[in-house]
Amino acid sequence: MAEEDARKVLEPDGQMLVEIARTRMPFGRYQGTRLIDLPEPYVVWFQQRGFPRGRLGELLATLYEIKANGLEALLASLREPTDPRYRPEDPRRFREGDR
Repeated sequence: MAEEDARKVLEPDGQMLVEIARTRMPFGRYQGTRLIDLPEPYVVWFQQRGFPRGRLGELLATLYEIKANGLEALLASLREPTDPRYRPEDPRRFREGDR
């Protein structure tokens, strides 16, 4: 049972990753910017000061973990195809060191 719970924790929530890629920041200096495109120092600032409540806070906290651990390549396939950072690869094939 504990092993089953551990697997649930380690599996990324695909819907959350899509939301991070598509949701725009609703306020502040980067209002209108997609969360995926927020600069890392701005996300770190939120982590130090406290994330907003609700779904936006959950998305920003997840984005912080992604950026802090250098896993942004996981989100590359979720970008708009016109974005130069877009990569059509399946993020489940991501290996550490892929950038």
